[in-house]
Amino acid sequence: MTSTRPFRFGLQAFTVSSGKEWLDIARRAEDLGYCTLFTTDHYFGPGDISDTTGHRPVDVAPIAAMMAAAGVTTDLRVGCRVFAVDYHNPNVLAKELATIDFLTDGRLEVGLGAGWVAAEYDGLGIPMDRPGVRIERLAETVDLVRAHWSGEPLDIDGQYVHASGFAGRPLPVQSPPPIMIGGGAPRVLRTAGRLADIVSLNFNNASGSLGSASVASATLEKTQEKIGWVREGAGDRFDDLELEVAAYFAAVTDQPEEATAAMAGRFGVTPEELAAHPHALIGTVEGICESLQHRREELGISYVTISQRNMEEFGPVVARLAGT
Repeated sequence: MTSTRPFRFGLQAFTVSSGKEWLDIARRAEDLGYCTLFTTDHYFGPGDISDTTGHRPVDVAPIAAMMAAAGVTTDLRVGCRVFAVDYHNPNVLAKELATIDFLTDGRLEVGLGAGWVAAEYDGLGIPMDRPGVRIERLAETVDLVRAHWSGEPLDIDGQYVHASGFAGRPLPVQSPPPIMIGGGAPRVLRTAGRLADIVSLNFNNASGSLGSASVASATLEKTQEKIGWVREGAGDRFDDLELEVAAYFAAVTDQPEEATAAMAGRFGVTPEELAAHPHALIGTVEGICESLQHRREELGISYVTISQRNMEEFGPVVARLAGT
């Protein structure tokens, strides 16, 4: 499948030592040509949750961090990859997001997901329902959020979300802001195909932790299968969707074979599998650009998110491909 969408590059940041560092990351991301700075919707610092799940601790809460980043930049979009809907009252979240779009003059990207870190649910004291319930709540939340942003009187009485007696304010500047839904399993990706503007193709983290099984769930073959699930959910609107992945395994290097072999050994896949892995970008600037162009032609993926640790080294890639 060939995509004609121009490349976009996001930057996701997890760890900062100070407010100044966060603001510096935002300014630098804009200077380098990244289109979006993503926070993440996790609330644990160092401790057992991080140790048992393999997920790094997260320093800043998303909404305040998004606004701070927008305040020191001009064009950089801000988002969260992704808000777990179980952690938020949907009406409060809808108003918070509309306010961000309103105050940033339309620079919001909205990421919504069904949640997956069981240890975090336990640590926060939030009940974690089975996947089907969480995904249905996600779908109802998407509908409520969009209704809230419409400015029309709300009268929603869903199985999991409710809103009545008021109209949403403020009205977002974008009509409406784009919604990204992420996931790695059939039901959530069919839901994303049906409801999202941007679909984030991710690991299948049904186990609640990161590890070799996560990596193996997102190989080239598995990603092709995931895109099929998105297509099933989207139907005739599939060509209107933007497909996004995160480059979790990334390195700009003149020795890609050695770097790929070393990284593959750590994550339980073969070097050949990792070289073709849609979440891996390892090679020279020229080689990475060629890989991204090939994947856009083969898979339709045009939106790539880079981790903060790779921000500077991927700057030349962003400069060469962003908007093309």
